[in-house]
Amino acid sequence: MSIGNSPEDERPFEDDRQEARLSVGHALKQARIAAGLTVDDVSNATRVRIAIVHAIEADDFAPCGGDVYARGHIRTLAKAVHLDPAPLLDQYAADHGGGRPAPTPAAPLFEAERIRPERRGPNWTAAMVAAIVAVVGFVGFTAFKGGDDGGTTQVADGTTPATTKAPTPKSEKPAKDPKPTPSDSAIAAAPQDKVTVQISAADGKSWILAKDHNGRKLFDGLLQQGDSKTFQDSEKINLVLGDAGAIQLYVNGKKIDEDWQPGAVERLTYTKGDPQVG
Repeated sequence: MSIGNSPEDERPFEDDRQEARLSVGHALKQARIAAGLTVDDVSNATRVRIAIVHAIEADDFAPCGGDVYARGHIRTLAKAVHLDPAPLLDQYAADHGGGRPAPTPAAPLFEAERIRPERRGPNWTAAMVAAIVAVVGFVGFTAFKGGDDGGTTQVADGTTPATTKAPTPKSEKPAKDPKPTPSDSAIAAAPQDKVTVQISAADGKSWILAKDHNGRKLFDGLLQQGDSKTFQDSEKINLVLGDAGAIQLYVNGKKIDEDWQPGAVERLTYTKGDPQVG
């Protein structure tokens, strides 16, 4: 079993003429290397094509297809390498047009929320008409119900007796079963002639990449909190965890107790003999 972060050996280009303030692309590249991520890792996690990631890190935003797309890619890449995107977006705006772009019009749903009705005083005439209609309707309905009972409940002066309604039983909805969690006994039933790896996003969402011993992808995507995946192979399973701190891992029926930090990227390989004792 091998555990560790070993991204490609990349060092930022040293230039004595470089200004003290890092460019947007240079800042993203340095943060990626500091996080132990390769360009392939960032591309897989963000769905931004590898060529565009390379271009942005070189401060070439032409392949993005426009200012709006460039800002969106900067925001996405910054979050993937654990940077605050706001300063980078401000710097991009200053370098490419001198300020923030005009806000994009929101969808009609949000425009409706911004339109506030004109404040008007209460319409007392309409309220009085509604109250009269309600009273007349109630009296007519009571008189009709009294006629059905034989006419003995209607009073001569026009008043109506109080009626008692039978309580309506409340329908009790069965409680939903909690989402099943993997048990040690269920995982322990894994075949002995294979390696079985079960991954659960217990404490948050995490990007997961799983491959078999031939390098074929078994899974490549985002595991939402509460979701789980199980992988089997005849020889070994290779994993990349985008946020190892959010993951609970079982290998061949045994829980892997590792003190992974939130946001840590881990590359792991497990075989039929794992986890090894000692």
